[in-house]
Amino acid sequence: MTEPLDDLPEVPDLAGPGMRLLLVGINPSPLTARTGLHFAHPGNRFYPALRLAGILPADATTPELAAPVLVQRGVGITNLAPRPTARADELTDDEVRAGRDRVAAVVRAHRPRVVAVAGITSFRTAFGDRRARAGRQPTDLEGAQLWVVPNPSGLNAHATVETLARDYLEVALTAGVTVEDRA
Repeated sequence: MTEPLDDLPEVPDLAGPGMRLLLVGINPSPLTARTGLHFAHPGNRFYPALRLAGILPADATTPELAAPVLVQRGVGITNLAPRPTARADELTDDEVRAGRDRVAAVVRAHRPRVVAVAGITSFRTAFGDRRARAGRQPTDLEGAQLWVVPNPSGLNAHATVETLARDYLEVALTAGVTVEDRA
């Protein structure tokens, strides 16, 4: 018997002092909700891309090991929608639109330099901009540069670990996040 998704807890934001980059997922998976660790599914390409980009060291191979390093380097994680689902398309547009206010509150609280939303479709819904494209957006959010980066989900067939790493490195460097030597 599967666990009802409505009984799963919300996942707390990953945040700490000196946040420079806020990475924004769409919503937590059931595994993320059960563990409390962002991007917890082992098939997700988020952490491999961060390691390839040098945002995480090579030995930060699990979400448990990665989280404190990210906080130390000034990287935080939140979601547009707090409700766990197996797939992001199970969210309502109203839930995704409410994400703009959720993210704005995190930005006001932590004042990162850069906010990077992972997923163009969800960004367009949350921010009401059907013409938005990947990359730097023309408007800021609460004083932070607003970016759209690819979603690391395996369902996003257009992105590879290599292209994710390139895009995540760009926002990290823009935010002033320390990265490892990638040579």
